[in-house]
Amino acid sequence: MTPEPWILATRNPGKLRELRALFADAGLAVIDLAEAGIDEREEEESIEIFDTFEGNALAKARYYARRAEGRAVVADDSGLEVLALDGAPGVKSKRWSGRDDLAGAALDAANNALLLARLRGIADRRARFVCAAAWCGSGDVEVVRGEVPGVIVDEASGREGFGYDPHFLATELGRTLGDATVAEKQLVSHRGRACTALLGALRVRGVLGRAR
Repeated sequence: MTPEPWILATRNPGKLRELRALFADAGLAVIDLAEAGIDEREEEESIEIFDTFEGNALAKARYYARRAEGRAVVADDSGLEVLALDGAPGVKSKRWSGRDDLAGAALDAANNALLLARLRGIADRRARFVCAAAWCGSGDVEVVRGEVPGVIVDEASGREGFGYDPHFLATELGRTLGDATVAEKQLVSHRGRACTALLGALRVRGVLGRAR
């Protein structure tokens, strides 16, 4: 019997694009929430209430696993931590600007504008992207973390990424994540590293290949 595809628990187009590529490379079938028939609800906005990426990722995985009637779900929570800002925006990265009236590219622009304003006149631009990836299936869970170091640059560069990517110069790439292709980003990105670690942990546990 062919295992059911895992469900990617995000409605963010940028994340879906990256996650589909990551799991395709691993030879695993995945579908998104719409393909799984899980409609969008207002309550989804109140899932991420924890102060750690791991806590939020697990909360999302468990929530959507319940709605998917136990089918395996992969969720993540990720964000930017800036050293000079004491780790901000951190788990508040998505809505850091407080502009609840905005979404998509407009919200990204507002968040980036606030980031650059807070860093004006600060020489230390060291930062890191962090991602916690969580898997939930049949009540069983696994959560891991991935990170990528870099610095914040004032001039946006690249159109390949989303969020803070155009202002994040990844140390290992020598350019912004906005300039990196999906394949290049997978090699160093926090999300790529978290998903690789998650798959490794699930292989060790013998979970891969289990349908439910």
